[in-house]
Amino acid sequence: MATCISLFPAGTLKIQIIQRKSGQVIKHQLTMAAEVKLMNEIEATAAQMDIDMNIDFSSIQLPPGENFGIISDDEDVYHDDQLELDSGFGNVIVVDNLPVVPREKFEKLEGVLRKIYSQIGVIKEDGLWMPVDPETKKTLGYCFIEYNTPQEAELAKEKTHGYKLDRAHIFAVNMFDDFDKYMKVPDEWAPPEIKPYTPGENLQKWLADEKARDQFVIRAGTDTEVLWNDARQSKTELVYKRTYWTESFVQWSPMGTYLATVHRQGAAVWGGANTFNRLMRYAHPQVKLIDFSPGEKFLVTYSSHEPSNPRDANRVVINIFDVRTGKVMRDFKGSADEFAIGGAGGVAGVSWPIFRWGGGKEDKYFAKLGKNMISVYETETFSLIDKKSLKVENVVDFSWSPTDPIIALFVPELGGGNQPARVSLVQIPGKEELRQKNLFSISDCKMYWQSNGEYLAVKADRYTKTKKSTYTGFELFRIRERDIPIEVLELDNKNDKIIAFAWEPKGHRFAVIHGDNPRPDISFYTMRSTHNLGRVSKLTTLKGKQANALFWSPGGRFIVLAGLKGFNGQLEFFNVDELETMATAEHFMATDVEWDPTGRYVATSVTSVHEMENGFNIWSFNGKLLYRILKDHFFQFLWRPRPPSFLTPEKEEEIAKNLKKYSKKYEAEDQDVSMLLSEQDREKRRMLKEEWEKWVEVWRRAHEEEQLERQKLRDGEASGEEEEYEAKEVEVEEVLDVSEEVISFED
Repeated sequence: MATCISLFPAGTLKIQIIQRKSGQVIKHQLTMAAEVKLMNEIEATAAQMDIDMNIDFSSIQLPPGENFGIISDDEDVYHDDQLELDSGFGNVIVVDNLPVVPREKFEKLEGVLRKIYSQIGVIKEDGLWMPVDPETKKTLGYCFIEYNTPQEAELAKEKTHGYKLDRAHIFAVNMFDDFDKYMKVPDEWAPPEIKPYTPGENLQKWLADEKARDQFVIRAGTDTEVLWNDARQSKTELVYKRTYWTESFVQWSPMGTYLATVHRQGAAVWGGANTFNRLMRYAHPQVKLIDFSPGEKFLVTYSSHEPSNPRDANRVVINIFDVRTGKVMRDFKGSADEFAIGGAGGVAGVSWPIFRWGGGKEDKYFAKLGKNMISVYETETFSLIDKKSLKVENVVDFSWSPTDPIIALFVPELGGGNQPARVSLVQIPGKEELRQKNLFSISDCKMYWQSNGEYLAVKADRYTKTKKSTYTGFELFRIRERDIPIEVLELDNKNDKIIAFAWEPKGHRFAVIHGDNPRPDISFYTMRSTHNLGRVSKLTTLKGKQANALFWSPGGRFIVLAGLKGFNGQLEFFNVDELETMATAEHFMATDVEWDPTGRYVATSVTSVHEMENGFNIWSFNGKLLYRILKDHFFQFLWRPRPPSFLTPEKEEEIAKNLKKYSKKYEAEDQDVSMLLSEQDREKRRMLKEEWEKWVEVWRRAHEEEQLERQKLRDGEASGEEEEYEAKEVEVEEVLDVSEEVISFED
């Protein structure tokens, strides 16, 4: 039902009530006379102030266009395809295929409907209406139900569409808003307008930068900027800047093709050759979180909505979009309790990401943890593999291999230790168990995949025999070897607390921070020892380091040992090949450390969690500070990711061996840049010298011009020449202290 109110010149108020029934529109018009006293008061006041109320509206000239020439900040974001306006009926559903009953059975049927639909949400007062045929006095076989919120109405449609009341009556439930949409469908088919093809921009053009620079995005205050890291010149170069570009955060896609922004209406992705144009928009009101699939084919959006009943859980809406077309491929709706299992962190009690992607860059599978099951979907049809979930009793966590369709899952101990905990490797889509390891006396477990999927480290916290304390060990799986052998690794002091663990990207080494704060130890291990390629061995242990986080270079070999938060930004740049420290430094109060995708530079930043020293530093891989940028209210720093290299591992190895040959070109360029910088420095010094000499000359002239004035002040005596003065030395004696002392003389 909708109400339209119109004010007519004759002083009457016309109320028009519109009811929609199964596509029919019934209008009831009620007209009532009303004295418009307010208008009389306005006219009287205008007469007192000598204001002419007889305005010729046809003489008023307004600027052209619907917005009268006033462009909003988001005009270029949303002017092409605006969201459909909410008609006001988003919280109303239509339930069809109800029994047709006479008036004496009306209350019974209404009671049944209220019992079914009040379990889903709060029905408004007088919010259930069943139309009656005026001739037969029987119901028409459908009803309207109005909830407090659109989210409850959507959930009611989802839960009860197809509900079987009895053999003859299966509910058909639709949103009331859908009727308007269906009514707008023309009766006659018209061919769609074919738009001429316009070639798109090269979204990878930034990769062909002549200076081989990388880009990054920052957010500070209301501004979002994309910048080049021009490390040779020790500065940044602006690529694109926009105020109010996002309403919460920005996020690069995994291969750097797109930059995503988040708005109240949904999310958008941007990219281009020379500037950042909007490429696609994804409608999802009140979106809070987003996540790309590894191959950038899909975008997952998440929102949480408060229920009308405070005792109920928040309602969650998740959409999976095709990134290029913007089409919703699959949506998931339900209470927050249904999505609150597993994960490392999120909002409103829901862990994020809820869906985890598998199968590498092909984006073939995604999975969600549920109660006693893992639901694995394939992206060809966006349905469950084999139309059923993987049943695993009491499973609490799982993790995909970064490169292969293999799931590692963890099941804790059951029955007070009678049934041991276990880690299993399951092949998808066949759901075949490749390997299983039982773990005893387990209190907690974390799984870490190496970036190439060659190794899996399982950190197992075990109870001691007394159950009063725990100690930690590692189960190391060699995924690519026959029968997937497993090694057990315990630290020299197995009671040491594990603070951090990190694999070397694309490598066979890993680092562990262990011990007690404030100066724990850091140990490095390799999965390929010198004498036995199939045996883990320790490389070295660094004693007493102020570090609580590990940041490997994307290319391996180098690592930053960082002391964040309570350690006030201590940094150590370490060469794992040579097992030596390259540099130590400090970025006071640093909150984040991030390597650029090539492993040449490191960014450390202080975000707005601290009130002071906000901004970022750029360092070389070996710990030399290149430049520093301060920004008030600094929120984000993100390097733009690069897509995987097209070079084979063999070709990369060949380049590494012949690096001197390939580096000659770049050494010459570096020398040119160095000479340019030297020339710039010389030019800067020359300009400073000229400026100084000009300043001296100005004051020299002023001194000469004032010489006659000085002579007058000195009765005609010249005072400006040095030789006219005679230097004399004068000695002045001054009594500093006087004291009296009685001295006795004895014979």
